[in-house]
Amino acid sequence: MSTTELSLPAALHEKTLKRLVETFNLEEMHGEDGGPLLRFISQVPMAQGEIGYMRVFKGGPLFQLCTATIVVPAIQLDSHMVFAFMPSDSAVPHFTVDSVCAGPHFAYHLDLIPRADLGSRLSYMNEVYQPLTEACQIARTTEGLSPAVLAPRQWAIMSPWMLASRANPEAFQAINKTVDIYFDHWANLVKNGLSAEATQGLSKEELIARDKRNKEMIFNIEIDPVWNQITPLLGADMVAKQIEVLRRTSA
Repeated sequence: MSTTELSLPAALHEKTLKRLVETFNLEEMHGEDGGPLLRFISQVPMAQGEIGYMRVFKGGPLFQLCTATIVVPAIQLDSHMVFAFMPSDSAVPHFTVDSVCAGPHFAYHLDLIPRADLGSRLSYMNEVYQPLTEACQIARTTEGLSPAVLAPRQWAIMSPWMLASRANPEAFQAINKTVDIYFDHWANLVKNGLSAEATQGLSKEELIARDKRNKEMIFNIEIDPVWNQITPLLGADMVAKQIEVLRRTSA
């Protein structure tokens, strides 16, 4: 199916996934039936059968790429998540983009997830994030966007360059350019690595320990209300399985 036949969120998801797989030569890790790693089976009466899946890819310099798709027309939900994880001992950020349509509203979330404390590492912040500042500021002033409602703890565990907004269709389509800018910058960081100045004093042991702690906060039902929102759809066991996969570390 071409992206012109997909919904706007699905088209952004498929475009980003294709770039990730092709750029880093990733290979999908299949489930026991040869399909996606996890299949989401509806637990609610208004939807029957499979309503989505989690896919996992590995290869190249990445630790793992995880995607999750949930599509339930009966409740007007069309949700697609991507998390591209670097190895736990790398200082290069993880990459994430979500694209969603819920009822009449489109929404997206885009970020490079920090691997170090930005408040104490100016060189790291300048090298990893400062090049995104112009694109971030332009995206935030796009007509047709409104800020997503996120709790302070959710902002605290991501980066100040995170973009998270509701959007009308025109604004949602406009953020494709921003996603490309963030992706291109991140892919260059993955390819070229970070300078000695940016990573000075960062030990592999602390990077690994921080990665574990950070993932336990990002994928946490007490911090992110999305998990409780999808639990009735997927069931508590399947939500727990997703969180387990997303929290994996490479060391």
